[in-house]
Amino acid sequence: MRLVVQRVSGARVSVDGTELGAIGAGSLVLAGIGVDDTEAIVDRMADKLLALRYFEDDDGRTNRDIADVGGSMLVVSQFTLYADVRRGRRPGFTPAASPDVAAPLVEHFIGRIRSAGIAVETGRFGAEMAVELVNDGPFTLVLDSDRDLASS
Repeated sequence: MRLVVQRVSGARVSVDGTELGAIGAGSLVLAGIGVDDTEAIVDRMADKLLALRYFEDDDGRTNRDIADVGGSMLVVSQFTLYADVRRGRRPGFTPAASPDVAAPLVEHFIGRIRSAGIAVETGRFGAEMAVELVNDGPFTLVLDSDRDLASS
């Protein structure tokens, strides 16, 4: 699983001019599911994301997690996070999970975050979406389950 996490002061997603979700302060999370991802990996990535301290405390240090600041998340599925650009000029997407595998795993990820008490807005899986955000910082993190989860 791959996540691009952007700390935002606001973000919204729409399809054909209709807003599907919007948040104030919190995080825009672009979520990609790989062919080898499982519910267990998705759970571990959600837990890691929830525990990450990337919001500033009163001293300006990144010591607070999303729950500490009462932030929300806007989660948008994005299979292109698995683009393979090693050869040629056109990205390949073989490493991305098929929609029938990815869609339920994205929903599981969203459910895991909601179960922690975080308000979550979403886009629409597989749709052509317009995403708007005001990146706070800017502060952007890239998480990859292959790299960032301990092997235990």
